[in-house]
Amino acid sequence: MALKDQIPFGMSLPHRSPDPLDPGVTHRVAVRADQLGFSDLWVTENTLDHVHSYDPMLALTYAAAVTTRVRLGVSVVILPVHQPARLAHQTTTLDVLSGGRAILGVGLGWPEHFAWFATPPERRVRRFTEYLTVMKKLWTESKVSYRGELIQLEGAGIPLRPVQKPHPPVWLGGSHVDAITRAVRLGDGWMGAGGSSNAAFGRAVPLLRAALERVGRDPKGFAISKRVFLSVHDKPEVARAELDRWFSGVYKNPEGVDQCGVHGTSAQVKEQLAALAATGATHLLLNPVARHEEQLEVCAEIVGLRW
Repeated sequence: MALKDQIPFGMSLPHRSPDPLDPGVTHRVAVRADQLGFSDLWVTENTLDHVHSYDPMLALTYAAAVTTRVRLGVSVVILPVHQPARLAHQTTTLDVLSGGRAILGVGLGWPEHFAWFATPPERRVRRFTEYLTVMKKLWTESKVSYRGELIQLEGAGIPLRPVQKPHPPVWLGGSHVDAITRAVRLGDGWMGAGGSSNAAFGRAVPLLRAALERVGRDPKGFAISKRVFLSVHDKPEVARAELDRWFSGVYKNPEGVDQCGVHGTSAQVKEQLAALAATGATHLLLNPVARHEEQLEVCAEIVGLRW
């Protein structure tokens, strides 16, 4: 059985790199991923970064204009440093312009994120929860009156309505048990970070399933995913070197090559992806770290989207 017949596979849109970004590559990957049948295209949010990166919502809106079918997601936006009404409006706009293909991933972020954007780090979980609550109300109610501890709205509304009902899917991130519980309580899916280990993903899956059972949610309606940084090459040492450059230069974590990444020949990568799927993933996001157009075609062959 082809891997694509077991779970859907997403593809990373080229949007973050230690090398200068090429808009032409981003364009061609978006178009070809749509043609090949990948389920979704994804970006990250890395505004103040030490490598080159695109703004996530602008990159996805661009991708929406050159594709027709593939869904468009960000994993994750650091929600507490955003203004929730503006982010709700941006997401709605993306959903409308794409014909109902937006997926919004949100996360809590790290303390340094708050200092960068002049946001108090105190009560960040409360801020996250209130912001997401307000966004859902703005997506579904004509006039919103909300009096939280950190945000208040009175008779506010966004007349533009998302195509997807009741609103675009919201996926959460974070590997702490509290983040996993929050994802099940507030979200429609969960994605393990590309910089987190494959072993940590394996430990998170049963926690997610147990949390879904506790609240009586159907696991079939909740996505369990992981971003997979990968490199495929006929020479395994070349694939490993490409991934080592990524984890050493971008994540400052060379150990991540083997703990978090997937690399090797096509057969070896297929085996590693199958192992991740067997841990309970219901979706995997493939994130090549180099040679994006070539890797897109190779990944499609590996999972069975291209023969």
